[in-house]
Amino acid sequence: MPKAAINTRLFNNLKTYFGYDSFRLNQQHIVESVLNKEDCLVIMPTGGGKSICFQLPALMFNGVTIVISPLIALMKDQVDGLLANGIAASFFNSSQSSEEQSQIIDRVINADLKLLYVAPESLAGLQNILNETYVSCVAIDEAHCISSWGHDFRPSYQQLGFLKSTLPNTPFIALTATADKATRDDIKKQLRIEHAQQFISSFDRQNIALEVRVANDRIPQIVKFIKSRPNQSGIIYCLSRKTTEQLAKKLKTNKIPAEAYHAGLNFDKRSKIQESFVYDKTQIVCATVAFGMGIDKSNVRWVVHYNMPKNIEGYYQEIGRGGRDGLKAHALLFHSYADVIQLRNFASGAANEDVQIAKLDRMKQFAESTTCRRKILLSYFGELLAENCGNCDVCNNPPQFFDGTIIAQKILSAIYRLKEKEAMGMIIDVLRGSQNAAVIEKGYQNIRTFGIGKEISWKHWQHLIIQLINQGFCEIAFHKHNALQLTQFSKNVLFDGAKVALTKPVEIPELKATAKKGKKTRTKLAKPKLRQKKSDDSLFERLRLLRYKIAQEEDIPAYLVFSDATLKEIERERPLSDADFLNISGVGQRKLEVYGDEFIAEITRFLGSKIKKPKKRDTTLITYDLYKLGRSIEEISTERKIATTTVYSHIAKLYSSGKAINIFDFVSKSEVEAVKKAKDKLDSPKALRPYFEYFNEDLDYFKIRLALSVIEKV
Repeated sequence: MPKAAINTRLFNNLKTYFGYDSFRLNQQHIVESVLNKEDCLVIMPTGGGKSICFQLPALMFNGVTIVISPLIALMKDQVDGLLANGIAASFFNSSQSSEEQSQIIDRVINADLKLLYVAPESLAGLQNILNETYVSCVAIDEAHCISSWGHDFRPSYQQLGFLKSTLPNTPFIALTATADKATRDDIKKQLRIEHAQQFISSFDRQNIALEVRVANDRIPQIVKFIKSRPNQSGIIYCLSRKTTEQLAKKLKTNKIPAEAYHAGLNFDKRSKIQESFVYDKTQIVCATVAFGMGIDKSNVRWVVHYNMPKNIEGYYQEIGRGGRDGLKAHALLFHSYADVIQLRNFASGAANEDVQIAKLDRMKQFAESTTCRRKILLSYFGELLAENCGNCDVCNNPPQFFDGTIIAQKILSAIYRLKEKEAMGMIIDVLRGSQNAAVIEKGYQNIRTFGIGKEISWKHWQHLIIQLINQGFCEIAFHKHNALQLTQFSKNVLFDGAKVALTKPVEIPELKATAKKGKKTRTKLAKPKLRQKKSDDSLFERLRLLRYKIAQEEDIPAYLVFSDATLKEIERERPLSDADFLNISGVGQRKLEVYGDEFIAEITRFLGSKIKKPKKRDTTLITYDLYKLGRSIEEISTERKIATTTVYSHIAKLYSSGKAINIFDFVSKSEVEAVKKAKDKLDSPKALRPYFEYFNEDLDYFKIRLALSVIEKV
């Protein structure tokens, strides 16, 4: 197929199945690479659109795309999302009976599935179809789990290396939201895709406001924080199971609906809490870090860390569960010295204890920093931000800076002359001219930068170097014994005259210093710019309630109907025709067909007499004119450049409005009778999906709609 035809099909599928008119950064290149059967490593932030990178190619392959996913509990949500978009998908795991598993394998053999989600532990059950006759692509989600350098290492992932040997000509796509340089290299090595194309999207989630506070009187602060954000969904992460339960109980006493979630609960209880949160029935979950991985709930408006996370990767992934729809979100972190001690104890005795401790120290430095927090996050993942973000507590309440350019040049010069092989401690020893055994043994007393900073104390040098790391002027190579290395920003300082702003160390005990800064920050943020509480009769609120009603009828999460971002656009654009509704981002052909009428009707009711007469002729009447000329459904579709399902939707509306339509040319009397029986058994649902499932997906949506138009007219 010519490239132009492939691109046309790609964009048609993107709109039809996912509701988008354009790709995000890197997505199209990744999709095209997979279609060209090239291996890919994709590093893309949570909410950045990773799933489309393998779901869209899956639609164009003849066989099935196997998706390796770490948590069984999340597979159903992911598959439900695909089914809601009209994509044939299923999952295969230990929660299913052998009969159900056999049916799934049969569907793969019969090319009746496009995507199949499976946990690493369940791959053995797919042995008979793990060959290139049936498998067109393999996607490894949460790929950082394969690496011991990663923040969420899982031994079960290490067996995945055999897959490339089994499927040598099949494209592999490994995806993760959080991986530093060491983890990226290890992922490719472990999966045996060393030559994979690497795509690293920006880690900058500008819509998430970042804030850190000292952990004094956390409960009152959290209660006030939540009550200033009524009706918003949020997650509070805690280190221990006990804390999740205690916190949820205290929030309930303050009339805040919250549930505790942790690994100590049985599977059914955890599933119920997770489902209740995803379905918008529970507003807040107090959870250990296991909660949230892979959840696509798009309308989480805030994430609070009751305790400090053990590393920046985990922190970044957890805050990324907020604001996945691109709307404003808030990330609030509480930190304390007690958290650091507890996390050090957790790391003690681990196989990679040194790495864990180094990453914990980096997390602690982030929490105590006087540098733009987004700069620190981005530089950690190798992305350098030249300007401050303006959307964190440090930017909103900046400290006093001085010109630290000469000090920065001394530090960076020392790193360079030590050949980027030494950790922070040795750099400081050389700058201060220390005559210890390690320095003398390596001959560092002979280099030019030895002793050029004798007048500055060891602790002050540490404070200054951490600031350079935070601003991206150098970085820690955790996989090289924590050696400090230069970045592309380093040259600007050493040779191009770039200025560096630093803050002076504060001469008071560490915890008090943090508390003082935290207090100042809280004063600054005491009157945050909050989204005003909407009137109960706003269009957005009415659309949200309609979405919730449909989601309950269909027994799916509300965000699978439409995201908050899509509802916002509907509220803003107020579409009153199928064509206008289809122009909304997040509305594809399938969702127009299933939900369009109800949402347009709600907009019409809201607008009432305010509706202006449309300047253009009603699009359904144009279809009616062509129908009267004897055109077939396919001919009308081609002539009007609209989908056949849209034409059928027009036919149903025209028939319902009293136009002369021979409806039984399009739906049989036996089908109408079957739908009538289903309506009685299903207690007359307005949504189409319950009917679709009632008929085991054998009766098309447009047939159901046509039949209902006949039934309702009788």
